[in-house]
Amino acid sequence: MRIVLLPGAGGAAAYWDKVVPLLETEGHDAVAVELPADDESAGLPTYVEVALESCGAADDVLVVAQSMGGFTAPMLAERLQAAGRTVVGIVLLNAMVPLPGETPGEWWDAVGSEQARVEAAEAGGYPTDFDLDAYFLHDLDEETTALLMEGGKDEVEAAFVSPCAIAAWPDVPTRVVAGGEDRFFPLALQQRVARERLGVEPTVVPGGHLCALSFPAEVARAVLLA
Repeated sequence: MRIVLLPGAGGAAAYWDKVVPLLETEGHDAVAVELPADDESAGLPTYVEVALESCGAADDVLVVAQSMGGFTAPMLAERLQAAGRTVVGIVLLNAMVPLPGETPGEWWDAVGSEQARVEAAEAGGYPTDFDLDAYFLHDLDEETTALLMEGGKDEVEAAFVSPCAIAAWPDVPTRVVAGGEDRFFPLALQQRVARERLGVEPTVVPGGHLCALSFPAEVARAVLLA
């Protein structure tokens, strides 16, 4: 089985650096995808093509997506199925769960993401104004933070206005994995969206929005439950 790991906004494959070797130790072929997030001419259709190349010739593929990668995941699964290949499942980690035809830019208001973020901040006693350290880096060590900042890219507008071009969610087993300390997409938000849009209950792992870097062993175990 090939496990294809999609990053979130910024498109950095390095997000999965600590998880890939753990999956390989279990005998799987794991590939982290680098997406052209800083390319103004790219968008979700381009992301799908890049991800499809990362699937290689594998007949059995498990699609794993973090954050904004949740928009690419069902489109990739649909393409694989259309080619007669087996999609073992989709695993969404702290991910945006799209409706057919929805864009990433529309998702925030549609699910009430901003209100959920602010309410969680008020309850948790951390800043309500978005701050990179408070929302993304709060559970990372200094070395990991430095490496992440070194390879980061800014997501350009093209992907945010690209629709999730599916008629319906692919007919494959789909699981949601949520970081219990995610401040960007609070757990209550992820649980509600997973129930409303997919009819599933998330598996909760420790860590924040970037929990694959802060708790890679727990994330790897959750991925392999699929």
